[in-house]
Amino acid sequence: MSDRITVEELAELMKKSAGVTVTPEELGLHNPGFDTLGVDSLGLLGIVGELENRYGTPMPADAERSKTPRQFLDLVNSALMTGA
Repeated sequence: MSDRITVEELAELMKKSAGVTVTPEELGLHNPGFDTLGVDSLGLLGIVGELENRYGTPMPADAERSKTPRQFLDLVNSALMTGA
């Protein structure tokens, strides 16, 4: 397990936790908003919860309020790298 969440992992988590199927390419190229993708606040909370279980550490409070996948990845990966 890596200490960084990839676009591929986020796409997998979106499908598992929020029921939204999206390709990693769609996330990486266009940086659409979570709302555009159909991920609501509960779906994003599910993704955050899954990551907290996976890594055994709380994710940043702002993670569940991220507007885009890129913003989410930047925030979560920064926290994981600093051990926060």
